[in-house]
Amino acid sequence: MTVTRTELAVHVEAAFTTGPATRDRILAHAAGSHARPEIIAVLQALPDKPYPTIRNLWYELGHVPIGS
Repeated sequence: MTVTRTELAVHVEAAFTTGPATRDRILAHAAGSHARPEIIAVLQALPDKPYPTIRNLWYELGHVPIGS
């Protein structure tokens, strides 16, 4: 099953509620929301830097389709 930005957002949007999120924080939220392994793999490939908003993830994940 293909990973989509819509699915990613469901699992990581809470990581941004208190400000910029690091890759580790994004991964922790994804794991805590029981994201499937394919989601975790996509997120692990992110550069290790702070992301001010969820929209900033899409610059790094431009290859991931928006929806199914």
